[in-house]
Amino acid sequence: MRFSSKVRRFGLCLLACGLPATALAQSGSRVAPTPREPLELTAAQVHLAGTAERDAALQLLTRARNAYALRNLHQPWELKVRFTVDSQKLTDYDGEWQMEDTFSPGQGLHWTAKSTAGFAVSGLFTAQETYADATAGVIPLRLQEARALLYNPIPSVAYADGGSIRTAAAVFQGTPLTCILLSRAQNAAVLSGLRDWTESEECIDSQSGLLRMHSEAPGRYAVYDYANGPRIASHILPRAVVVTEGGRVVSRISVESLQSVPSVDPALFVPTEAMKAAGPAAAMTAATRIYRIQGQAASPSVVVRPVCVFGLVTQAGRLVEAHSLQPSDPNSEAAVKDAEAIDFSPSVRSGSGPQQHFVFVIEKFVSSQ
Repeated sequence: MRFSSKVRRFGLCLLACGLPATALAQSGSRVAPTPREPLELTAAQVHLAGTAERDAALQLLTRARNAYALRNLHQPWELKVRFTVDSQKLTDYDGEWQMEDTFSPGQGLHWTAKSTAGFAVSGLFTAQETYADATAGVIPLRLQEARALLYNPIPSVAYADGGSIRTAAAVFQGTPLTCILLSRAQNAAVLSGLRDWTESEECIDSQSGLLRMHSEAPGRYAVYDYANGPRIASHILPRAVVVTEGGRVVSRISVESLQSVPSVDPALFVPTEAMKAAGPAAAMTAATRIYRIQGQAASPSVVVRPVCVFGLVTQAGRLVEAHSLQPSDPNSEAAVKDAEAIDFSPSVRSGSGPQQHFVFVIEKFVSSQ
């Protein structure tokens, strides 16, 4: 498995069954709105950003993103994290986790993680190669999630500027926020009203420039708390991140410490014989979002009811740890089964190294009601 401390922002791919995603809009079929979640902050009217608003949104994303860019520091540092997973066994390795990272400019990143449920890994990321020695061939979803939320939760400007940008004003825990909704869908520019199923959402404190709520897909939310958050120079991490799915908490992440250190033992960045024997490690790469349509949306009389399935695609192209982000929906179980049947291996680029990534499968069920 190859490890990067950085999980890149998700791209967009379409996989349609029956109809392409854009055909829903063309047929006039109604799409059920995203469920009203307590953490869905875009309760007010959302509107398409004009030129000035778009520029301001991109600047706000850049400012928030820079707070997490720890590897831009020209000094060594150490990070210690604990998190607790309670997914009711919908994902692997529920229980307590510990994670430690050590970074040294010019040498690389050394990191370890272990869970009380039996998973352990030691990883090394250098300019030459990436190595890992782990108890399993796939990095668990919740571990990759914790790293993504702490190192790279916010989309790059290059990604954000390539599609639709909508904004909404919100208030969370007494703090005014700007919520930025991003989409690559072809019909996103004409959307109005509340958040759409195609949109990710970043809610940022305009005063502090800090990310407060992050949601890559409806039904999944990460809330950031910076009270006494550790910092180095202009870089600050949250003291805590709480992840909810389908209305319940599934992970609580606690940043115990982030501190600069005078030096790091060079031996930390020398791969062990076990790492060398394992070969190239799987990179944790960009997440994807795909769409499946169950049934025929042929007239304005039908209603399309989406369900979002969240999972992890392995380097073999298999979907693991898949579960619904709308568990109370009557189509939830069918959505997970259909997503698990997808063969993702054709999407693996030939000649590329091994990799694994998140996927959000939007299953759209056509109903006459």
